[in-house]
Amino acid sequence: MADQKAASRPLSPHLQIYRWPITMGTSILHRVTGFGLALGTLLLMWWLVAAAIGPEAYATFQALAFHWFGRLVLFGFTLALVFHAVNGVRHLFWDFGYGFEVKTANRTGIAVYALTIVLTWAIWAAAYFAMGKL
Repeated sequence: MADQKAASRPLSPHLQIYRWPITMGTSILHRVTGFGLALGTLLLMWWLVAAAIGPEAYATFQALAFHWFGRLVLFGFTLALVFHAVNGVRHLFWDFGYGFEVKTANRTGIAVYALTIVLTWAIWAAAYFAMGKL
């Protein structure tokens, strides 16, 4: 009976019952966005090389960047860049010893998520406005 009871229990906190704290989510996303930005730097390199090579190469880049999938990738890059930057500022405050209280850390985590959405939207709105599409 004891063996059957022990076998039915999870060995560690299971994802279905474990509640992720806000700070854990921001920490994981900070690492993921850092990796994404490293990969996204290849896009920036492609853009610069295409501009340096000439109009045909730049037109190819532009055609792919303005395709719906290209815009989705660029939106994801912008989202990752903004999140990483805003959360990086939060980390700077932590480096100086501020914001470690649980309540403050949770509030700043929520603020990071909110600012990421607002700033990403503002960047894309400004870009579309600059192109005359808004």
